[in-house]
Amino acid sequence: MKLEAPELQSDGLSHGFFTREGGVSSGLYDSLNIGLGSDDDRDLVLENRSRVARTFGVARDHLVSPYQIHSPDVLTVDGPWLDDQSRKADALVTATPNLALGISTADCGPVLFADPEASVIGAAHSGWKGAISGVLQNTVAAMENLGAQRGRIRAVLGPTISQASYEVGPEFHDRFLSESSSWAQYFIPSSQDGFHMFNLPAFITDRLTGLGLAHVNAMNICTYKDEARFFSYRRTTHRKEPDYGRQVSAIMIKG
Repeated sequence: MKLEAPELQSDGLSHGFFTREGGVSSGLYDSLNIGLGSDDDRDLVLENRSRVARTFGVARDHLVSPYQIHSPDVLTVDGPWLDDQSRKADALVTATPNLALGISTADCGPVLFADPEASVIGAAHSGWKGAISGVLQNTVAAMENLGAQRGRIRAVLGPTISQASYEVGPEFHDRFLSESSSWAQYFIPSSQDGFHMFNLPAFITDRLTGLGLAHVNAMNICTYKDEARFFSYRRTTHRKEPDYGRQVSAIMIKG
């Protein structure tokens, strides 16, 4: 049901990069679809989210996840969502125990952060837009505002689409090189003239490494290729399927 990273294993932490296995949804959403934005039956999605929360020993409302918009925005949270609270962001940080921070993905990069000494954690949804606009840097800065030190922060990139499965057009390639010519290293030519294969995991981990964190690692698991365990937006698009599920990656400070 979930994968764990050695870098995030600590007596004071609980975390997991959850697969699509172990839920109650069916069809395109088989089976642990936690995506409230999908067209899956809402009651089934809520049960799936409850199952994830139970692995942390908390109620469903203590698994908090943002309304993701591919932004650089980070929210600091200290409890379950309030009814009128804005949830639009792509990363969350907290120093509150027994509050699981969850990020949903279906090819983009889920990054979990922890400073175990300060008991401060973060979770970020990093597609290319977030990575290029600063969501990773902003997550670390928000953790520092809670008492973390970047020289102690550990960050792990979970299952993400691999370069071999991520073909992009010339506009995408040109956008990156207009930011920095050195970013050409993240592209190799594809079989289609003028197109390239983009290395999103390497781009994310290099951005993290540049922040001076204590540990940066990637699980190097491709969501596109591993259909048995992961949902994939791009795989769904290639098959012209009407919708897709989302998996969750979450981290919590134990109370």
